[in-house]
Amino acid sequence: MSDLSTVEANRIEMQSRLDLAKSQAERNKLGQFATPPDLAADILDYARSLFSPETPVRFLDPAIGTGAFYAALLRAFPASQIAEVVGYEIDPHYGQQTAALWSDTPLRLHITDFTQASSPDAHKATLLICNPPYVRHHHLDSAEKQRLQAQVWRAAGVRLSGLAGLYCYFLCIAHEWMADGGLAGWLIPSEFMDVNYGEAVKEYLLSAVTLLHIHRFDPDDVQFDDALVSSAVVWLRNEAPPPDHTVKFTYGGTLAQPRITRHIPVSRLRAARKWTQLTSDSAPASQTHLRLTDLFTIKRGVATGTNKFFILTPAQIDALQLPMECFTPILPSPRYLNADEIHADDQGNPILDRKLFLLTCDLPPDTIEARYPTLWGYLQSGVAAGIHERYLCRHRTPWYAQESRLPARLLCTYMGRRTEGSKPFRFILNRSKAIAANVYLMLYPKPFIAGLLDDDPALARSIWETLNAIDPEMLTGNGRTYGGGLHKMEPGELGNIPAGDVLALLPHAVLLI
Repeated sequence: MSDLSTVEANRIEMQSRLDLAKSQAERNKLGQFATPPDLAADILDYARSLFSPETPVRFLDPAIGTGAFYAALLRAFPASQIAEVVGYEIDPHYGQQTAALWSDTPLRLHITDFTQASSPDAHKATLLICNPPYVRHHHLDSAEKQRLQAQVWRAAGVRLSGLAGLYCYFLCIAHEWMADGGLAGWLIPSEFMDVNYGEAVKEYLLSAVTLLHIHRFDPDDVQFDDALVSSAVVWLRNEAPPPDHTVKFTYGGTLAQPRITRHIPVSRLRAARKWTQLTSDSAPASQTHLRLTDLFTIKRGVATGTNKFFILTPAQIDALQLPMECFTPILPSPRYLNADEIHADDQGNPILDRKLFLLTCDLPPDTIEARYPTLWGYLQSGVAAGIHERYLCRHRTPWYAQESRLPARLLCTYMGRRTEGSKPFRFILNRSKAIAANVYLMLYPKPFIAGLLDDDPALARSIWETLNAIDPEMLTGNGRTYGGGLHKMEPGELGNIPAGDVLALLPHAVLLI
C-alpha cells in the first residue's frame, strides 16, 4: 500500500471531484454528505478509547462512500489488530472509484444496497462506524418504506414510523450485523432525539443495546458544508444494558473535549420527551403548569402544494382576469414583514407592501367551467403543468381545494435564526383577515379566551406583547435546532411552552378552565 497520507490526500481530491460531478439535487436524494476527514479521525480515535486492545477489529461501514472512516481506522488502530474490513456503497459513481483507490488494502467493498444485503452468520462486526445516508422520508416511496420497516422488525424488533429518515433504518438493520459486545458509532442527525418518529429509535437504544454516549455538536458548528443538519454521534454496545445504567451525554466542543458533560439515568431518559434539552443551557418547559396548548389551538398554516401557482399578486390576478371572490388574502413570508403588527384596510386586507392572495375555491369543476371560464382556463394550465399530480394536490378533492384556515389574530413564525439583536421566532399580531401559509403557526384562542378578546380588544395586544417577551432560550429549547443555527417550532412544541405569564392577563381564566 502507498503511504497513507498520500492515499488520503488522493481520496479527498477524489471525493471533491466525484461530488462536483453530481448535482446537489442528485446527492440530496441519495443522502450523500461526505464525512469531513478531521471529524472521521476524531470519531475513530474515540472508538479506540472505547475498544479493547485485545479484541480483533472486524470493521464494518454500511455506507462507506470513498472511505473517510476507513482511512481514519488505518491511522487509529495498529494493522495487527485489524482482522477484517467490510464496506457497502450503493452508488457505483463512488463505489467503483473507491474500490480502485483501496485495491491493495484489506477492504472488501460491496457496491450494493446495504439494506438488501444478508447479514453474516459468523465473524460479525466488532466495530461498526457509519455516517448513513441522510434521506428524508419524502424520497422513500410506500413500497420501499414497507420493505425497510419489515427488515427493521426482523433485525431489531423495532417498528419504525413512515416518517423516519433512512438513517434510522440503517441504524436498526445493522443490529444483526454486530457481534455480541460489538461497538458502534453512528454519525447521524440529532433530530431523532426530539421528533415523534425518533421514539422507536430511542426505545431501541435504551432496551436492545447498551447506549454508552451521545455527543451533540453545537448547531452553530456545522459538521457538513453541504447539509443543513445538526449532528450527533451515538455510541452503543451490542449487549443488554446493566441495571441502573446511566448514559453519558455531551454537548458542544469535540468528542474528546465537550463543553457540557452529563450522566443521565436511563429511567430519566425514558421519561424525557426531548433528549436535546438534557444538555441544553436552558430549562425545559414545565410539565406541571398550564401550557400554551391549554389556552390556544395551534395549527400550521396552509400547505398549498405549489405556492407559485396558488398564491398570486393582485397584478397577476388582474392580468389573468380571475374572479377576486375566489381568492383570500394571505400573508407573505416573514422576511417580507417589516413589523410584527399587521394593520388592515377597510376591506380587511393587510396593509403591506407585498400583497398576496390564495386561490381558495372548492367548487366542482363543471361549476367553475360554467361560472368562471377564466379561472377554469387557469386551472387547466395547472393540469397541463402537472400540478394536479403533485403530492398534496393529488390527495385533495378537487385537486385545487385548499386546507380550511380562518384568520388568526396571533401567529408565530415557524422557523428562524438567532442572530445578534434578533430572535429566532417572532409573534405576529394580525388585525387583518389574511390567513397564513405553513411558514407560520396560527394560534386560535380557546373559546373562553376568544370571548375575553371580543369583550376587550386591547387584550390581544397585551397577549401578543407577553408572547414576544418569552425567553428565546425557552423557545429554542422546546423547538428543534438544525445546522447553522436554524431553529424550527412545530405546533405541539410551541404548545408545550408554559403559559403562566399569559394566564396572568386573564383574571377569570383559571376559574373558567
